[in-house]
Order: sequence, then C-alpha cells, then structure tokens
Amino acid sequence: MKYAIIAAGEGSRLAAEGITQSKPLVKIGSEAMIDRLIRIFMQNDADEIVVISNAAMPEVGSHLQMLQRDGLQGRPVPLRFVMKTTPSSMHSFYEISPFLEGDFILTTVDTIFHENEFADYVRTFQRLIAADTCDGLMGVTDYIDDEKPLYVGLEGSYPLITGFYDNPPAPYSMPHASCPMPLLYVSAGIYGLTQKSLVVLRDCVERGEQRMRNFQRALLRDGLRLQAYTFTQVFDIDHATDIEKANSLIES
Repeated sequence: MKYAIIAAGEGSRLAAEGITQSKPLVKIGSEAMIDRLIRIFMQNDADEIVVISNAAMPEVGSHLQMLQRDGLQGRPVPLRFVMKTTPSSMHSFYEISPFLEGDFILTTVDTIFHENEFADYVRTFQRLIAADTCDGLMGVTDYIDDEKPLYVGLEGSYPLITGFYDNPPAPYSMPHASCPMPLLYVSAGIYGLTQKSLVVLRDCVERGEQRMRNFQRALLRDGLRLQAYTFTQVFDIDHATDIEKANSLIES
C-alpha cells in the first residue's frame, strides 16, 4: 500500500500560541506527529510513503533526510519527500501526485486518530477497491471539533457519500437499532483514493481551485463513487489545546 502525507502547512496558529517547533515535529505523546504517521503506515504494510513539507521549514527536511538514512525505530523507511511551499493542501497534493501510482491513502500530518481503527480502515479500503465497489473511501467522524468542518452527506446501509457541505446538511440516520439518533458527520481528513482521483485533481488545479474540500466536491461532480468509513474520533492539531486532546486520545 502506498501512503502520502501533506506536511506543508505553516502552522501559524500554533506559532501564535507559543509553539515554536515546526508543526510536523510537534510531539504527541513521545513522538513527533510525522513520525507517528510514518510508524502507523509502516505497521500497515507501507510500500512507499510520500511526504511534502514546506520549503520554509528546513528542519523538517533534515528530519526526513535522517529517516531516509537511519530509518525509524530500527526499521528502514521507504520514504520519498518533496520540499516545496504551496498555496493550499490541494496544491501540495498535486505536487506529489506524480509519485502516487496505483491506489493510495492520503492524510495531513496533524490528523490524529485511533490506530486500531486506522488498521481496519486500510483493510476495508483494500477490500472495497478489490471488489470494484467504490473509487474512494473517505474517513468521516461524528466528533466535530473543527472551526470550519466539512460536513458529509450520506445515504445507504453502508454509507455512500452524496455531498460535501460547508453548513450542516440534514442529519443522517444509521439504518440499525444500535444507533437510533440521527447524526452529523464531518470529513476526517483521511482519503483512500484510486488513480481516477488524480485526473479530477489535475482538472481542479487547471480551473484554479484552491481547497481540498473543493477537490472532494469535484470527485462527486465527476461521477466517482465515494464511500464513508466512520472513525469514532479524529481531529487536527491547530491549537495548543489540541495537543492535550491528542495526548488524551492516544493514552486511551
């Protein structure tokens, strides 16, 4: 399985709150965020891990060079990385897209999730793609802790994604008795995608699109079949208080 990490953001909100480290190197528990993702990907059969980091953060580039040379926790890392400053996450994705042959899983460096759920997500993605029942498996969660969440419209017994919204759509009712209450879901920032998505990505860049959420909308507009995988709790590290939440999550 091929994995990709977008680590090219500036981390300006963390910096404004006194966090001086580059965002990918901020520690959650005892691990830098980028090391945590790489370790988890290695545990889930990574053939290659492609990373893009900000050219304005040379210390991140030095860290990635060290991982290429020395590995992580005694294991060689099949790591490829690009250093470039881009205007958006979508453009960062575009810069590494030539290296993403076949099916792949993409996330941002500050996405925090339960490791056991991620392992099941990877297996589910592989199974669905092998059966040709979808073109992408998008992580979603009903844990909403984002300043500007991207809401996800769902339908079906194994939820099909019908839309991506800046404002809450009608709540989705899971079709089984164990979850009787309607729920709102948001994007978890975890994307399992096929080569079809890269055609859509290129078209988005050529049209002058600027945001990952517009790319996700374009996937549906261009007819790709997207399904949702529900994570119990996922959040991004945007503020100093998020580091405390992340530590609590991984301790649990």
